[in-house]
Amino acid sequence: MRVAAGQIRSTADKAENLRAMGEMVREAKAFGAELVAFPEHAMFKQAVRDDAFRDAAEDLDGPFATAIRELARTTQVALVVGMAERIPESALSYNTVFVTGPDGADLLVYRKIHMMDSFGGDESAWIRPGDVEQRLVFDFGEIRFGLMTCYDLRFPELTRAMVDAGAEAILVPASWTPGPRKEDHWRTLVRARAIENTAFVIGPGQAPPIGTGGSLIVDPMGVIVGELGEQVGLVAADVSAARVARVRRRNPSIEHRRLKVVPGKPGSEVAAALSK
Repeated sequence: MRVAAGQIRSTADKAENLRAMGEMVREAKAFGAELVAFPEHAMFKQAVRDDAFRDAAEDLDGPFATAIRELARTTQVALVVGMAERIPESALSYNTVFVTGPDGADLLVYRKIHMMDSFGGDESAWIRPGDVEQRLVFDFGEIRFGLMTCYDLRFPELTRAMVDAGAEAILVPASWTPGPRKEDHWRTLVRARAIENTAFVIGPGQAPPIGTGGSLIVDPMGVIVGELGEQVGLVAADVSAARVARVRRRNPSIEHRRLKVVPGKPGSEVAAALSK
């Protein structure tokens, strides 16, 4: 299956963001992509969060998500898109990524779990964390995908929970905040999650200056098979369950694991195992 990461530069103009994504999806379709993943905050993005960010949040059946589903139907391509999801009677929203299939039916809705209250960020002032027990995987074609968002990448137990649920490829839509060493952190962590989980990792990012760019597709051996720099554009690669199976036969590190961590229960089983 050919997958593509669409590196866009989202703005506060939702219509323009939709137009840009539509062009990319049609381009990706032309070279055989069956799934296109866009970054975190693809719907609406500003350099600094303010009341406009809060007001931009929409329901999952609102105009933005409805337009994305229609784009998926008309192009017959599965789409992965980040948005701010409105929470009724709350000043907070969810940082949501939803996946819609080529028939326009949602395959997964994921609400970001880990808030980026680091590197000067204050995400929890604007965003409500998602449920730690929410569904993390979905099936499309021959592949089981896991899904997380940006800062979630720094928590390896979340990726491992997806792999425990059968994931062979991990999607990480991001708006990786620029800063000292941040590009290196992104590249290193994406490759690390691929290597330690013997899984593909697909990381679409926001282009500078709003993000660091550097969208990546990494294979289960940690080989970068697709990468973008700072430019707006697409990167694509083929992913397959057969490649994952071959790597896992050669490197059965997941089978060799002796400790297990449960999401939402930090250190629980590890502590119990080590105390015996």
